[in-house]
Amino acid sequence: FSSEDDDTISLTDHVKPEKVVCGPGLRRSGDRLVVCKSDVLRHKQPNMFWMESQQRRYVPAKGETIIGIVTVKSGDIFKVDCGGSEQASLSYLAFEGATKRNRPNVQVGDLVFAQFIIANKDMEPELVCMDSSGRANGMGVFGGGGLLFSVSLGLVRRLLSPHSEVLSDLQQLFPCELVVGMNGRLWVKSSRVQQTLVIANLLQSCDTMTAQQRRELFRRVAQGAL
Repeated sequence: FSSEDDDTISLTDHVKPEKVVCGPGLRRSGDRLVVCKSDVLRHKQPNMFWMESQQRRYVPAKGETIIGIVTVKSGDIFKVDCGGSEQASLSYLAFEGATKRNRPNVQVGDLVFAQFIIANKDMEPELVCMDSSGRANGMGVFGGGGLLFSVSLGLVRRLLSPHSEVLSDLQQLFPCELVVGMNGRLWVKSSRVQQTLVIANLLQSCDTMTAQQRRELFRRVAQGAL
């Protein structure tokens, strides 16, 4: 590997564990950083490192928000397809204002925007649709009239970055509603079905494009060439 001196990180030299933040694809082994996934190494000042991947297989992680699909309604528990190796459980009480008498209206096939509160290899993943204060905070059942599709996990992280160039370029083309799940699922809704399909195709194309190629594609769409 070769890179500019200012961009270089040594993966063999000793590092100070308390001063380095490891993101996805990196882990600590004693006082060393170890790469556990073959991807592109990214660095954010001053001390955050992670591997940006194009993988599509999702591994649930506690605290992440995802777009799930309700597959089974069994008693007090809903089973939700979250894109991982097994389905997650979602209690009917895990919604804002839900009680034994006031149950949420959730049906099989509904989309839910939810957060993991349990996610480890030894236990069944568990979701909730409210934050620690009991508020929905944007979570719950949604999805009427929109389109659900999948992208790589790397693109999801790019979309969720504080100053996402992809989102900035997209907002200049079409106004739309966009829900981003950390499990690689996106839901989009625009004023017209044609615009919704164009947005979905543009976002899926961004997976394999460089920044220059993406800007050129968006420019052609803005001019009506596509």
